[in-house]
Amino acid sequence: MSTAIADLGRRARAASRTLARTSTAQRDAALLAGADLLVSRADEVLDANERDVVAAVEGGVAATVVDRLRLDVGRVEAMAAGLRQVAALPDPVGEVLDGWVRPNGLRISRVRVPLGVVAIIYENRPNVTSDAAGLCLKSGNVAFLRGSSGAIRSNVAIAGILREAYGKVDLPADALVLVEDTSREAAVAFMQQRDSIDCLIPRGGPSLIRSILDNATVPYVIDGDGNCHVYVDAAADLDMARALVVNGKTQRPSVCNATESVLVHEDVAASFLPDLAAALEGVALVGDERTRELVPEAGAATEDDWAQEFLDLRLAVRVVPSLDAAVDHIARYGSGHSEAIVTTDLLAADRFTAEVDAAAVLVNASTRFVDGEEFGFGAEIGISTQKLHARGPMGLRELTTAKYVVRGEGQTRG
Repeated sequence: MSTAIADLGRRARAASRTLARTSTAQRDAALLAGADLLVSRADEVLDANERDVVAAVEGGVAATVVDRLRLDVGRVEAMAAGLRQVAALPDPVGEVLDGWVRPNGLRISRVRVPLGVVAIIYENRPNVTSDAAGLCLKSGNVAFLRGSSGAIRSNVAIAGILREAYGKVDLPADALVLVEDTSREAAVAFMQQRDSIDCLIPRGGPSLIRSILDNATVPYVIDGDGNCHVYVDAAADLDMARALVVNGKTQRPSVCNATESVLVHEDVAASFLPDLAAALEGVALVGDERTRELVPEAGAATEDDWAQEFLDLRLAVRVVPSLDAAVDHIARYGSGHSEAIVTTDLLAADRFTAEVDAAAVLVNASTRFVDGEEFGFGAEIGISTQKLHARGPMGLRELTTAKYVVRGEGQTRG
């Protein structure tokens, strides 16, 4: 088991050395070839995906998970469009970040370089296979991927097509290496490939994150839960607040930047909450005692509800006496992903952005905007909820590191 995973890791490491000396034009050509091949062989991908979907439905998998798993012609074309979009982005590799000359004449520069082998472990999202491969290739990294058993047929089909495309433009097929063993033992072995993996990024739920924390021996960046809050301030434009909450909760409830909790200042709760409840048709509300007085159909929120990433049409609501109370609630229950305030008070907005500890803090905007593409990165590999080495949406630059290049003329140190 571990030997087989280690062999794949050695292949990935060898390919990373080849990629390090490729040009932007070569990598872009591979991305465009991959996009074209995905579209021309979409039937092959969809046939594999249909088998995964049927197995998931027969296995009683939740509808939101099936939605993440399911592909159609439009989603395959979107995957191809994503590869083309990444190909069109500026290449971060080789960018000179800084430079200076020392009194002894040494010329020192700091330059962006690939991480090397980027490992991604993910659940039931076959589009991640294409997205991750594209971002890794553009930034000069090998994508070492391990998907879930539920999407294995889809992942094998997509990876096979992309590997074939790389070969067509004389890049190593092992610029994308997929682990086809979906056992738990293989996942643990994958997380421990210190000889080959430079950075591990998990894309999945709490159980996957817990497994990373318990088992990984390689450097990792946590793409964590999104218990995202919207705080409706006493000075909020209530029509705006209603629109932002509805969008954040219902536009796509199964993703990590969906709004999961709403905190409402007590001064506006009576006028705001009944209207919000009416606008959130089909959303199950749970709340504190004051919320239930104003919205009788709301259920009682438990302690777990305040900390929950529902990923569903369910929303926790609490009435708070002040901005301080809202910040305290977020500090206690938030996951460090995305937090928003709705207010016309500039001082309140400034306090919120300064005091709330999260990867992204928004003022008068939907939490759904915390996304690499929406930020102008073109795409993302995940959203980091930790502080090292990346935080927030991770685009191409976050898949690089820096090296110092020192140029001299024979200087020696005395």
